[in-house]
Formats: sequence, structure tokens, C-alpha cells
Amino acid sequence: MYFTRLPDHSKPGFDEAQHFSKFRKHNIIFNAESRESHCDDHVGCLSIKTILSGEEIYGVDGRQLVVRPGQFLVLNDDQHYSCRINSKEKVQCLSIFFKNTLASSVLFDTLHSEEFLLDHPGTGNGNMPEFFQTLREITPDMNRQLSGLVHLLETEGYNETMTDEYFVFMLRYLVSVYQLDANSVSKVKAVKVSTRQEIYKRLCIARDLLHSFHGDNIDLNKVSTEAGLSVPQLVRQFKSVFHTTPYQYLTGVRLQQAASLLQHSDEQVQDIAWMCGFENAAAFSRAFRSVYGVQPTRFRAEG
Repeated sequence: MYFTRLPDHSKPGFDEAQHFSKFRKHNIIFNAESRESHCDDHVGCLSIKTILSGEEIYGVDGRQLVVRPGQFLVLNDDQHYSCRINSKEKVQCLSIFFKNTLASSVLFDTLHSEEFLLDHPGTGNGNMPEFFQTLREITPDMNRQLSGLVHLLETEGYNETMTDEYFVFMLRYLVSVYQLDANSVSKVKAVKVSTRQEIYKRLCIARDLLHSFHGDNIDLNKVSTEAGLSVPQLVRQFKSVFHTTPYQYLTGVRLQQAASLLQHSDEQVQDIAWMCGFENAAAFSRAFRSVYGVQPTRFRAEG
């Protein structure tokens, strides 16, 4: 099923039960633009959330994650969450919901050898891995899949067979995401597997906070409190898993966002510095030049 408009949950007579009954039974795609939209409590199946322009705020397990272009969020089956768009400019969002039977079948296929699949033909056992619900970078491989799907939908319209083929490869990609998470968990310095998983989950909360609110005044005490880790443990484990410190990571996020604004907006350099969390334009220029090799004004001119 394909929708180019987000549902209005506040509209009189909107049937929540009927709306949510479509999920799990069908593969569903929302490729829509909106300036304002919200849903206070949504529960669906395994899904991918991404933004092609603007930003959308998701509420998951009591915390907020801001999804921007170049990022995606994986939500697990039966996960309750909220979502909100409130923007002067139109936000283009892309949400993909995988019906349970297809997701289970593809994940079963991906996680087993060809020999095993020959001896055990079927569609899977209905079990799906639990993903860490954290902001993730869209890799070139995933970008090709998403861009190809959007191009197909916008030029040829919805075709169930063709879109299902894209979904197969996207679900296979999610398995690689799951395996990368498992590798990251192994980098956590702890003896018990359960402890490593819990610390990695909290490190993801810290990283998401740095991503989502990079323009705010963020310090280590605030990040450590939100993540439920002490400051020394946060710095030590963050460095071990992500190969950088929280402050270095935050600076990188700020500079990346600034570079995007320099290329795609008409905002003044000093305003960009402030929007991205730098104390002043001079500090921003020094940090920007150290990474990109040129001053922000020249970067904009050459772009």
C-alpha cells in the first residue's frame, strides 16, 4: 500500500482502529510532504523512518529523537512511539512498514545458509531480531535502495511486486545493521553480555542526544544523566565503541550540519554558527577550517 499524504489523527471521525489494522498485514509506504502532523501513540510493525528534507521528531521509550536527512531510525515490531512534524517549510518524510510475513521470511533467509534453507524450506518462524532503536547513518548502499524505491514510486506508481523486491533487499540490509550492532556491543568493556548490551544501549542514547540537540548547550553532565552513565564511564566507553569522545563527536555533528546549511541555505555565517551550537562565529570558523581546510565563506562560494 502506498500513501502520499500523512493521516490526520486529529480529524473528526478518524478511525484509529481501522488505520492501524492495515499494519502487519500489508507492506506500507508513506512518501509524503507535510508542515504539520502528529500522532501521540502509534504502534506498528518493523519499520524504517527517514527524512528526505526537513526534520521529524520521534518519541521512543520516553526520549526524543530528531530524524534529519541522511539518517534513519529502525522501530521494532509492536513498538509504541509518537511522531511530530511542526515546520514552516514542507517536510518530506519516507516511512516503510514491513508486513510480518515478509519480514520474517527474509530475515530467516538471510540468517541461514543455502544448505539449511534447502533442507528447511518455508517462510520463517515469525521471530525477528530486536534492533537498538537509535539514529543511524544512511550508507551509500541503503541510499541506492531508498532512492531507487522513491524514483520507482514517483515515475511508475505503486507496483506491489516491484516494491516487494526492494523490500527484500532492504530487509537484508537491516540484518547487516543488526550484525554491526552486535559487533559494536562486543567493543564495550564489560564481562557479561547483558551488561555490554545495556551499556551499548545507553551509549546510543547519548549519541542520539548529541545528534538530535546539537544546537543546544550540551555538557557531559547532561549527556551522562540522560544516558544513565557516570561521566567517566560515558567518556571511556564512548571512546571504546565509537572511537571518539562525546565532545569530538558533537563537534563533528555540528560541523556536518553547518556544512549542509552553508550549501543549501541562505543563512548568514554567524547565524549558522549559533544554530549549530557554536559560541560565536570566530570559534565556528576556526573549527570549520580545521576540518574542511577553508573558511565557511569560501566553502559556501566553492560549493
